[in-house]
Amino acid sequence: MEINEVIGANLKWLREKKNLSLGQLSELSGISKVMLSQIEKGTGNPTINTIWKIANGLQVSYSSLLEQHEQSVEIIKKKDIAVQDDEGYRIYCYYPTTPNRTFEMYQIEMEPGCCHESIGHSEISQEYIMVADGALTMDISGSEYELRKDDAIVFDASGKHIYYNRANKKNRLFLIIYYTA
Repeated sequence: MEINEVIGANLKWLREKKNLSLGQLSELSGISKVMLSQIEKGTGNPTINTIWKIANGLQVSYSSLLEQHEQSVEIIKKKDIAVQDDEGYRIYCYYPTTPNRTFEMYQIEMEPGCCHESIGHSEISQEYIMVADGALTMDISGSEYELRKDDAIVFDASGKHIYYNRANKKNRLFLIIYYTA
């Protein structure tokens, strides 16, 4: 990929990630919308100073516009994941947080009658849970919510919350913890 195509792809990705229109980025960077559009399409030939102005407008490093990101594919097999087992509450971490990933993704299995209490996470976290099999009762700050297969719930995860499997069969859940800042 040519350097102008790399810059264009990175510019578009960073701009959209920050939820900015071309007009908004134009105001922040001092670069015209027409020039920004040409750069995003890979047809513009930005100078070093232009790249600096765009980087400053986006509040990112200069090199983040120049780095060519390789496409990678990673397969994660459940059998290769270390399981944490707490008396019938098993949790498998498929995706931990990284500097570029602001979420964690887990699969949870709970035996019948199992209860797991979480003291809460950071103040900037939300939990997204989907029931894949079985049923789940959630106690969030003293209120109970009943979920069945294919139901989902999202909540502020900073406070105490409790997971219950009150059914007579094992359940399976998908959990994403998203860190908002």
